[in-house]
Amino acid sequence: MGMITLRQLRYLEALAQHKHFGRAAEACAVTQPALSMQIRDLEQELDVELVERRAGAVMLTEAGLEVARRGERVLAATRDLVDFARHRGRILTGGLKLGVIPSLAPYVLPRVLPMLQAHYPELRIELRETQTRMLVDELMSGGLDVILLALPLPETEIETICLFEDPFLLAVPAGDPLPATTRVSAAQIDRQRLILLEEGHCLRDQALAYCGGAQRENPMGLGATSLATVMQMVANGYGVTLVPQVALDVEVRDERIKLVRFAAPEPGRSVGLGWRRTSPRKVDFIALGKLVVEALGVGGRKPTSTAAVARKPARARK
Repeated sequence: MGMITLRQLRYLEALAQHKHFGRAAEACAVTQPALSMQIRDLEQELDVELVERRAGAVMLTEAGLEVARRGERVLAATRDLVDFARHRGRILTGGLKLGVIPSLAPYVLPRVLPMLQAHYPELRIELRETQTRMLVDELMSGGLDVILLALPLPETEIETICLFEDPFLLAVPAGDPLPATTRVSAAQIDRQRLILLEEGHCLRDQALAYCGGAQRENPMGLGATSLATVMQMVANGYGVTLVPQVALDVEVRDERIKLVRFAAPEPGRSVGLGWRRTSPRKVDFIALGKLVVEALGVGGRKPTSTAAVARKPARARK
């Protein structure tokens, strides 16, 4: 009996992702025949059919999907082993693949990246901005090293730290009769006027959870892909929205928008970092978290465990 190779697992991983031999081969920088031969060798070694070959398309069999899933974990552990060897004793050096959710990236990165460059000049950041589910999947497959997102996460194989609490405010058109000095409750929000991000964004889920989840469709069937678009809709009088405090400096510079705070307990989210429990770079991630807290000026405290803050309501900061 021979041995399964990491190369074979990488090729199967690419095939599972691209569902096409040609595109998978291109992603792996090899020829299509070479990739196809390695997949066949893997099938022979395991004595199971992994790929259902059809004209113009590829599907993994049930066994192929399971082998690919287990192979991802092997590849991720291998990358962690390499990270351990390369970064032992040196904080935030070399490459770091950082994933960030869209409702944080435009507001956190412009303040964090310059400080990272100044404090850790040997660090090379690779950024990925996408929704939570994709970030988690890519983290677990080894495509990302650490992710910045809203907590908590249900995945037990991801270790997290909470960096800060990010309270929400209600953004309404400037002409709205609601006084800016009032404190609103969820019951006072007209759900028919609530404008939210499209499905898949955690900010949408958090807003709906606070508002009771009764609203199912946005006004005029709208589903925005960015908070900037939502805020423009509010500014032009199409409705209201919940906006995180971390975004205020960027998104609420328009005089046509009025902000109103919520009555206690205020809605909000816990923002933190997550990484694979098997990663040897925890020291790097803790250092990154401290720098994020410093760059955003969200308190002089150290990053804390998610368990300590997950149940606490966010408190507004002046």
